[in-house]
Amino acid sequence: MAMRNSVRAGLAGVLAFGVLGTAVGIAHHDDSDGPAPKGPYVAMGDSYTAGPEIPDQNGKPAGCDRSDRNYPSLVARQLGLKSADFRDVSCSGATIGNLTGVQGTDDGANAAQLSALSRETRLVTLGIGGNDIGFSSMVKQCVQQGVIYYALGGGKQDDAPCRERYVSGGTDEVQEKIRAADEQLTRALGEVRRRAPEARVYVVGYPAILPAESSGCGRAMGLAPGDVSYLHEKEQQLNAMLRARAKAAGVRYVDTYTPSMGRDACSARGERWIEPLIPRAAAASVHPNERGERGMADAVLKAVGAGS
Repeated sequence: MAMRNSVRAGLAGVLAFGVLGTAVGIAHHDDSDGPAPKGPYVAMGDSYTAGPEIPDQNGKPAGCDRSDRNYPSLVARQLGLKSADFRDVSCSGATIGNLTGVQGTDDGANAAQLSALSRETRLVTLGIGGNDIGFSSMVKQCVQQGVIYYALGGGKQDDAPCRERYVSGGTDEVQEKIRAADEQLTRALGEVRRRAPEARVYVVGYPAILPAESSGCGRAMGLAPGDVSYLHEKEQQLNAMLRARAKAAGVRYVDTYTPSMGRDACSARGERWIEPLIPRAAAASVHPNERGERGMADAVLKAVGAGS
């Protein structure tokens, strides 16, 4: 989710979260039960699509931190697409506004992602929205609150100092941002159909980032126990919004959460899809590792009709 400079600051207490998911804002016939499209394929999104820190990093600009082993690249290879029929324009730190506007990075500028679409495009995957709801900033705040919480000796299992920061008077600030992002996606992503009217469009949801309950992982992640549950709840709400938006648009939603259950950042090193605060594999902090990108690719391929 965050740009490269934020990813590299993870061990200083900044968790760079990438959030996947998007939607198309107008109704369209869903023909995704037909044969898998053979391209052209355009992949758009933020860091959960781009795959920061996973080798090999390629593509331009370098500041997008795009891996050639991210899920779009794996999908393209499985579909047997030629390089001319595949464009990955995902970029770490992307917001909804970067679908239609240029995104500056710490190493070059990424063109408006929608500019990659054309009437010839036949397959689109979309993953965006988390930066618009401030997820990186929220997780940073939660880590800071967690450090203080543990420094003071901890407390009850349901203590959630970060949740208290974002929920006041019955109003959840993050939930309000999710609603606002829904409205933005409806407007911005209606443009996808105008530019690529013959494409199949797939909304890719989030894999499991944190478990539903702390289960002893809060300290390792720098989060108070109740805040683990709170962040998990926010991811679930965002996924629910993306699923609903996809349904309203008449396109397919790709569920990556279900196959990743038990493979979150608090899972065993050899099983997890998401790296913890201190990565043990080549991946950005609290981002998918290569296993996670492969699992997400499998979910997309299954939805497209090319998976097992």
